[in-house]
Amino acid sequence: ISKIPLDDKKTFELLQRGDTTSIFQFESSGMRRYMKDIKPTQLDDLIALVALFRPGPMELIPTFINRKQGKEPIRYIHPLMEETLKSTYGIIVYQEQVMDLATQLAGLTRGEGYLLIKAVGKKIKSLLEEQKEKFINGCLKNKISQKIADQAWELIVPFARYGFNRAHSACYAMIGYHTAYLKANYPEEFTAAVLNSELSDVERISVLIQEAKTAGVEILPPDINKSFTNFTPDGPKIRFGLVAIKNVGSEITKAIIEERFRSGPFKTFEEVLT
Repeated sequence: ISKIPLDDKKTFELLQRGDTTSIFQFESSGMRRYMKDIKPTQLDDLIALVALFRPGPMELIPTFINRKQGKEPIRYIHPLMEETLKSTYGIIVYQEQVMDLATQLAGLTRGEGYLLIKAVGKKIKSLLEEQKEKFINGCLKNKISQKIADQAWELIVPFARYGFNRAHSACYAMIGYHTAYLKANYPEEFTAAVLNSELSDVERISVLIQEAKTAGVEILPPDINKSFTNFTPDGPKIRFGLVAIKNVGSEITKAIIEERFRSGPFKTFEEVLT
């Protein structure tokens, strides 16, 4: 899995279409909508989307998309912020960026920047006021005006309440990308595996089969002589698994398959019964 290329064209085309059923982190209707809008072209886009798709930062997604696509200018309230926010089009996306800004603007240590995030997240007023004072005073010592310091604080506080760290986002996005890669490049195997993971949920199986058909993956009907216990790839198609038939258990399917291997295909209905 570590050898999967991170710039696979078919994978990004799948993501851009919002064809993300069964794709880790990217399956919800909201995520599909934003995926179609953002049209990701690199892993960093997926990492940012994972971090933004949560209460608070979610309202910044349209701005992120517009800036990525050049429909809206990228602005920084102070030049020192560009180094930290350039990769995310001037928008605070990750907790690490808050820590960087605290260091660059206010001269705080990384540890103090982390305490700032924790203080905002816990919403303890006394602690928050203490951190705000430390941040503003640090900015003033760094020859940043009171106005800019206040604006920077107002940018940081709403984000820090709900912010996600980049390391966590990167792990989620990588798993999502790997899943999308498998779906884009091995659609039959991927779909069969997904169907097999949902065997106990008849409604979910129905949805997945319909999604497969929409994606051009044909699901062949169950066949006493060709089906196995689970859904299995059959050339460019998928053969319906016997165990997914209502009221058919795994033990009887095992017996059917063993008999088929032992005596060859069933020729009549009577042979199946005996």
